[in-house]
Amino acid sequence: MRDGLAEGLGAAILASGEQDADPLAVVSRVVEAEDVVRDLLRQSVVAARAAGCSWASIGAELGMSRQAAQQRFGGGGDARTVDDHERWLGPVTAFDELPELELAGRLGWHTVEAGMLRHRMVRTETQWEHKRVVWPGSPARNERDGWQIGCRAFPWVYLIRDTGLAAEPEGRR
Repeated sequence: MRDGLAEGLGAAILASGEQDADPLAVVSRVVEAEDVVRDLLRQSVVAARAAGCSWASIGAELGMSRQAAQQRFGGGGDARTVDDHERWLGPVTAFDELPELELAGRLGWHTVEAGMLRHRMVRTETQWEHKRVVWPGSPARNERDGWQIGCRAFPWVYLIRDTGLAAEPEGRR
């Protein structure tokens, strides 16, 4: 499996189409790939925790102690500032998040980040549609229909689409 992953990553990194790629451009693309893989690892740990896996079992998979895994991936708080045009939606689960995202979308909110049991939302003056799909190979089909990627939260991709309709007032339900 490791060889297959290495081959796939290598092909993606060299997919620029240039046979004699600039060596520094290759280094830059490898750094981008490393960032993506690091984010996938973080998201997979969050998903494992949400599924009930212990820090000890996660640590064993990562080749580290329970405490090391928890210290590296368990930083529960989010220090980012949230204002009138940004907020967290949650707690939500895979079972109830889409109706909650639908309601938030009518009020002008769309997801820009998803974490364990919550979504970071940004508000605009228009209504938004939300769709959750399993991590797709190519977003081209959805882009043709006007969807854009709101965020990725392995194994999901959250797609958003501006309806062009004015957002409903916040107090209305």
